[in-house]
Amino acid sequence: MMTQVETIVHYDNGYGYEEEYMLQEDEWDRDMLLDPAWEKQQRKTFTAWCNSHLRKAGTQIENIEEDFRNGLKLMLLLEVISGERLPKPDRGKMRFHKIANVNKALEFITSKGVKLVSIGAEEIVDGNVKMTLGMIWTIILRFAIQDINVEGKVINYCLVARYFIEGLTHCHGAQIPVLKYVIWKDGLAFCALIHRHRPDLLDYSKLNKDDPLGNLNLAFDIAEKHLDIPKMLDAEDIINTPKPDERAIMTYMSCFYHAFAGAEQAETAANRICKVLGVNQENEKLMEEYERLASELLEWIQRTTPWLENRTAETTMSEMQRKLEDFRDYRRMHKPPKVQEKCQLEISFNTLQTKLRISNRPAFMPSEGKMVSDIASAWQGLEQAEKGYEEWLLTEIRRLERLDHLAEKFRQKATTHETWATGKEQILSEKDYETASLTEIRALLRRHEGFESDLAAHQDRVEQIAAIAQELNELDYHDVAAVNQRCQAICDLWDQLGTLTQKRREALERTEKLLDTIDQLFLEFAKRTAPFNNWMEGAMEDLQDMFIVHTIEEVQSLIAAHEQFKATLPEADGERQAIVGIQNEVQKISQSYSIKASDINPYCTITMEDLMNKWDKVKLVPGRDGSLQEEMARQHANERLRRQFAAQANLIGPWIQTRMEEVGRCSLEMGALEDQMTQLKQFEHIIVAYKPNIDKLEGDHQLIQESLVFDNKHTNYTMEHIRVGWEQLLTTVARTINEIETQVLIRDAKGISQQQMNEFRSSFSHFDRVGCCGSHSNGEVEFARIMLLVDPNASGAVSFQSFIDFMTRETADTDTADQVVASFRILATDKPYILVEELRRELPPDQAEYCIMRMPPYKCPGAPPGALDYTAFSTALYGESDL
Repeated sequence: MMTQVETIVHYDNGYGYEEEYMLQEDEWDRDMLLDPAWEKQQRKTFTAWCNSHLRKAGTQIENIEEDFRNGLKLMLLLEVISGERLPKPDRGKMRFHKIANVNKALEFITSKGVKLVSIGAEEIVDGNVKMTLGMIWTIILRFAIQDINVEGKVINYCLVARYFIEGLTHCHGAQIPVLKYVIWKDGLAFCALIHRHRPDLLDYSKLNKDDPLGNLNLAFDIAEKHLDIPKMLDAEDIINTPKPDERAIMTYMSCFYHAFAGAEQAETAANRICKVLGVNQENEKLMEEYERLASELLEWIQRTTPWLENRTAETTMSEMQRKLEDFRDYRRMHKPPKVQEKCQLEISFNTLQTKLRISNRPAFMPSEGKMVSDIASAWQGLEQAEKGYEEWLLTEIRRLERLDHLAEKFRQKATTHETWATGKEQILSEKDYETASLTEIRALLRRHEGFESDLAAHQDRVEQIAAIAQELNELDYHDVAAVNQRCQAICDLWDQLGTLTQKRREALERTEKLLDTIDQLFLEFAKRTAPFNNWMEGAMEDLQDMFIVHTIEEVQSLIAAHEQFKATLPEADGERQAIVGIQNEVQKISQSYSIKASDINPYCTITMEDLMNKWDKVKLVPGRDGSLQEEMARQHANERLRRQFAAQANLIGPWIQTRMEEVGRCSLEMGALEDQMTQLKQFEHIIVAYKPNIDKLEGDHQLIQESLVFDNKHTNYTMEHIRVGWEQLLTTVARTINEIETQVLIRDAKGISQQQMNEFRSSFSHFDRVGCCGSHSNGEVEFARIMLLVDPNASGAVSFQSFIDFMTRETADTDTADQVVASFRILATDKPYILVEELRRELPPDQAEYCIMRMPPYKCPGAPPGALDYTAFSTALYGESDL
């Protein structure tokens, strides 16, 4: 009893009539024998088909009815083509062992929904050719042809013709008739099929219908060489057989179907992989660019910060002012480009993270020390150092200004005192009293008393000089050694003069007992002249004294003091007239009593001429008035600079604050993102156009600093406030534009409508625990899951980007690691590994090399040399492994 398979298909073949095709048991001869030609074709075709699968297991068959008799290779064949494990075969060689194995195979076929009629294990074990071929055909129908579906019908012989000939091989305006037995005989159908899917393998237009043998052999050779389809038919058999075996033809054609379907599937898989790898390569370039820019900015910050932290003071005012000018150049020229770089770096980082989230990639983690927070921290340190540096510079300039003033004052007082002390030591060391007369001795004594009075008057000056020298020491004057040396010399000389004065007094007093009284008028002249002379010298010093002021009020105070000095001039003039009267009295007495009086007062070294000359200098009050008025004019000019700066600053400061508020309101609007972008771009244009006002204010600020003006009561805004506000405004508008661009990128990438985007933004404003839990049936557990997604660091703050990522991630249609693994598995023909030549064959060169460089070796036992692990590579792309 033979197996009966009956299939009836009705379809319109395009020639105006309906053909009914019956595949019945009548196709076999009534004596249970196949047509010899058909049997030969089936043997060859079925054997080749079986071997195309058995070679995957490292074996093959030679004789189809003999090699399946023990059931072992039959079970192996079923395992290979199904991908499933069959029961363990019996290893014995007895007939019952063979029957048991064949039954296991037949039971497996039956379990796949195939009804076997009259095929028993005994016939297979006995080598029944017809039953063996029938069984193999059943297997081919189930595992190779059943999944070929055309218009909902499982394919049979006529549908093979219709599908491959009418549907796919309509080439160059010629149609091949669909005839039941002859459509394959001239070879054009096979060639047309290959040309339809692989036109690069043959030129259909050059084929000759009258050369069937050449056409068939060409098709069979190309299929074997390029499509990995073994030769299952002989061209001669097809030509010489009036009616080619349909089963052999269908078996062979099913291999074409699977080959072309596999190629299309591989192409789809390769396209998916190329897309994933392209995204990865682009992201890696962005990461490398971020690393480079971050390194350069950090290097600049690390190089600049020590310069700003250096508090080594210069010794002169000019050197410190040069440091101040260098600092101004840094603020005007060097820092602004770095502010832009820092802002752009943050924007680039946010854009990169958005692209990674959109492509379902793990977040980018920069190298250690190069996070945005690291750069922000380093930048904050730079600005702290910058602020302290400017304060230090101004303090040092004030200190040096004070030092220069004190040093000049020290030099003036020291010079005056040294001029006075010149020759005093020699005078005090003279021994003129040894040969002097009584009158001369008395004169010398009185003269010495006058000197002592003068010496006592100079005591305060020496103390002032020492006090100034001490202050210069405390303020760390750069030439303090010279000051100390000069001060010490003055003090030593002063001590020496004191000692000599004491010794000379003792000598004169010892001699005074031998001398008569001296002329009291000269003595009186000397006594009154010395203090008056000392007063005039002090007045001269005050009139010539340098002054340093910073405000109009301080100048007014100096003018008031000067007016007080002028008020004392009448009293001083009275004293002068009294001294002149004494001198006149001396001359009168000398003339009246014929006393021989020297033109030089023996009791003092100050002459009337000296007094008059000094008095003439003291009366030069207008010179001091002019200096004070000039200083008053300078302070008025400084006040104008203060008011000019304040007027601009009081406008610019509120303007910056208003723009900040406008940008903030714009970012919260619910309109179209493009409209927001347009408005923000307009704001940005307005802000950039406002930059000349900032530059002008910088110029006024520089004039103020060059005039050494350090305070301004007319405004609460400093240049530092304006700079910080301006930089924050630039950064805010740039960041806000980037946020809108990011939202546009997310919206377009995820296919979110403008209405949905507005709803997301509105929902984000009210996103809280109650709302989140109320919208999910799982309550607290679901809320915890959501918070883990939108706030993975548990910071307590949820960004809009994280929120919208969550809202779209639930339904986003993005590539996953599993999809990429599945695509690689197709290219690898279901192997758990892939070979280098397969990657280079299926992928573009640059992406193939990209994979080869990064895929780890496949380490499982039995893997061939050079096998690569595409699973580990794919999961690494999505952050699911440590590769």
